[in-house]
Amino acid sequence: MDHIVTTQWKQNLQFESDNPSGHSVILDTSAENGGNGSGLSPKAMMLSSLAGCSGLDVISVLNKMKVTLDDFKIIVTGKLTEEHPKYYHSVTVAYHFYGSNLEKEKIKKAVDLSIEKYCGVMEMFRKFATVNIEMHYN
Repeated sequence: MDHIVTTQWKQNLQFESDNPSGHSVILDTSAENGGNGSGLSPKAMMLSSLAGCSGLDVISVLNKMKVTLDDFKIIVTGKLTEEHPKYYHSVTVAYHFYGSNLEKEKIKKAVDLSIEKYCGVMEMFRKFATVNIEMHYN
């Protein structure tokens, strides 16, 4: 299945990129890099894609397991190379689960399924970066 996006230059260093779902996003760079800071940076958006992909998997699996959470967030930290072209050589994905009666075994299984089987973005990151996983139960 082909995914096609169209990215249109808007002004200065700002672009608007569509998505096969019909939604769009603004991309830009910071003022110190010549942009307006009016959108998401392309590299940081990769980290958001990683978190979103895995998060969708985890919640989907937990819903099937009938596990409830009070809250859930994923914090992704990427370390860039020093030389151009700069890319993430190392990424840490920290899963934070909140609740009064967390079922840790089921939650760990859901995360493991995302990491090892379902998350295609995670697999793509493994092609160029070391991926570290952290689990936090609050």
